[in-house]
Amino acid sequence: MVKNNRIQILHSDWCKGCGLCIEVCPVDVLALQHEKIMIKNLEKCISCKNCEFICPDFVLRVVDK
Repeated sequence: MVKNNRIQILHSDWCKGCGLCIEVCPVDVLALQHEKIMIKNLEKCISCKNCEFICPDFVLRVVDK
């Protein structure tokens, strides 16, 4: 898959720390820190958008560079 997009955290204060996005990430890009989502390795992101689609609170977005 071409790496032409990147993940962004739009509203970290909306994150409930459910971890659904971490579970669906195939390349281990995300992690929880202090019960909020964080990007731990942006370079691994393959722009699959799994995290964006599963987040119930619209915290994450995959965008064009």
